[in-house]
Parts: sequence; C-alpha cells; structure tokens
Amino acid sequence: MKFKHSIVRILFGLLAVLLLFSLTGCWSSHEIEEISLGVGMAFDTGKESTTEEMINEKGGGNSKKNWITTTYQLITPQIASSSSKEGESQKSSYLNFSETGDSILQQVRELSLSTDLPFHATHMKVIVIGEELARSFSLQELFDQYLRDNDFRPSCLMLVSKGRASDTLISKTAGEVPAFRLLGIVDNVFRTTRILPPVSIIKLDGKLQSGSSFLLQNVVSANGKVKFAGAAVIDGKTKKLRGFLNEKQLEGITWLTGKGKGGVVKGFDQQSKRLIIYEIETMKSKITPHVRGNHISFDVNIESKGRLSEHRVASSTPFENAFIKRAETSTKKAVKQLVAHSIKKMQEGYQVDVAGFGNQLKIDHPKVWEKVKKDWDQTFSKVPIQYNVKITIKGYGASGNYK
Repeated sequence: MKFKHSIVRILFGLLAVLLLFSLTGCWSSHEIEEISLGVGMAFDTGKESTTEEMINEKGGGNSKKNWITTTYQLITPQIASSSSKEGESQKSSYLNFSETGDSILQQVRELSLSTDLPFHATHMKVIVIGEELARSFSLQELFDQYLRDNDFRPSCLMLVSKGRASDTLISKTAGEVPAFRLLGIVDNVFRTTRILPPVSIIKLDGKLQSGSSFLLQNVVSANGKVKFAGAAVIDGKTKKLRGFLNEKQLEGITWLTGKGKGGVVKGFDQQSKRLIIYEIETMKSKITPHVRGNHISFDVNIESKGRLSEHRVASSTPFENAFIKRAETSTKKAVKQLVAHSIKKMQEGYQVDVAGFGNQLKIDHPKVWEKVKKDWDQTFSKVPIQYNVKITIKGYGASGNYK
C-alpha cells in the first residue's frame, strides 16, 4: 500500500512540473515598454513628405508607386508617462508617422525601418479616409487587408474627411490625442441629430458586401480643430465616394430613419415669426412600402415627443393650449423641410438610397426586391414618397408641465 502511495506522489510531482511549463507566458509577447500602440490611421492620395523625399534621395526608397499615403498615430508608454508629468504638459501625447506607397501592408512594415518600437493595431480607435482617395479608390480594395486581419480591432470607427485625412489627426491642445478626440465626439449623439450611428470596420464590411449605398460620418479640420459636418455618400456599386450630405440633409436622414437619440429643431412661430426651439426626447419612424403591379411607393410616418426648451415669443403664455399647438405646428413644418431636402438630394442629386427604403422593401416584399435590387438606386430615384410628421410637446422646462 505504501508503495502505491509513493507512485501516486511521484506522478503528481511530475504533473506539477509539466504544468509549470504552461505558465511561462505567450511565446510572442512583448513588454509594454517595447511596443507602440496604434490608435489612429489616416488614408490620403499619395503625397510624400519632405522627410520621405530626402530619405529617398539618399537611397532609402524602394520599388513602389506613390498611390496612397498612410498616417499612423502612435502612443507609447514613454509618451504617456512624460506628458503626464508636472511641468511637461506642453509635450505632445502622440506621434504621427507617414508612409507613401502602393501596398498597405508594406507601409506598415516600412515603420520597422524607422522606429525601434513594433506597431500594434489591436488598440486602433479610428480610421479616417481622405475625400480625394475615397473618390478614386474602392473602399473594398483599400481595406481588404484590414477586413481579413485578425489582429486589427473590429470595433475601429470609420470616418471620411472632406480634405486631407491626416489633418484630422493633428491637435494643438496639450495632452490631447486626436484619435481619442474623434472617438469621443461620437458619444454626443444624444445631443444632436447631426451625428450618424457609428460605423465600425466590421459593420463597414457588411455594408460593402450588401451592395447597397450607405453613409459614413464626415469630419472636417482646420488649425488643429475638427468638427463632424454632414455625411459622405458611398456608392453601393463602385464602393467609392459619391458626394456629401450637408448637416441639414443629414438631419433629414436621421428623421427618416428614426435613429436619433436627441437634439433640437429650430422653428418659427406662425404669428410672430419669432424663434421656437424644440428639444427631442423620443423619435421613431416607420417606412411602409406599397406595391401595385410594377408600381412601388412609400409612406413614412415620423413621430416625436419632446419639450419646448426655448422661444422668443414674449407675448405668449407657456400653458396656453393655442400657443403649444402653434409650437408643435412650427416644429412639424421645420422637420418636414429637413426631410424634403434629404429626399430630394437622395433622389435627384445622387440617385442613391441611403435611408433604408430598399431594406424595408426587402423585408415586406422579398419577391419584388429580388426583381429590382440590381438597379435599386436608379429605381429609387423615381419612387413616390409620402411622409407625415407628428410632434407632441410634453413639457415646458422647469416652469411646469403641459398636459
């Protein structure tokens, strides 16, 4: 019996030794001090920087065509720690590197020749595509490598820039990381109807595969400042930039889709012509397709509840039923104008459906959709659309409630 117990103890001892080998860590791991974290990227048409030109003149170039310039925004532990020290707040919290060439993957590898810190994209937050490149390059081709790269962060936010995308990754505010700034602006969707629901790179793949036209948030920059300004229209067939919707047209799309989380509507009182501001609390929209033979049409019913947050009609009492009804009417008129301008831009301006009309037709009338989906954008441009808007004011700020 003692012999058996000894054998068991020996076997457990060997097993414990073997388990120690499995606790040695990942073979491909890197110390945090030895890596640089990519947090932002910008893609533009090829334009070598002065530094790149000087390096090439000294024999530092390689065989390539200067089609694309990629700007990488990096942060390292050294940068993060030094910028947080007292008295060093003026130091930049990030580093930007640019590489120009024809291969996205090769450009990443080029970084290994100029920095001793390996580039890691697992913490990538934002990718911005420049207008000129987006017009000339299919997004499917441009992001082919990233859409299949397991190391790339699938939740990375996708944006388009009206101008050079690299300019959006520059900040003059001490301690600010531009990529984090862009990502943070998206959180303001509860305060405005001019911010699209975020499109990540994994969602972009689905949109590109669908063959339908869609929108990406547009961002503009000047002197180190940025602003979300409208949306970029991506053509479903070519996968290229078709054009832009301005901020008001984007507002109209938000009302059509009913995906707004908050915001305000500016109207004018019918009698006094004075300003009235309606604050959105809830918003919903229902798109209903109708098919009669070969004839397709749509009805859109939009409903919103909110509060009267500001007005300049000094002669009116907040609780007067007539005044509330006038405020609802003026807001309804303003929303219908936003919707009308958006529909006109989609149907007459770009001849694309970026508000989900085709998707609703696919759900309600799948057989009809199969017949028209190949040239849906063209068909959509001639489809009649009727829309109705219902606005209900439920409150009047801190002074009391309207019932």
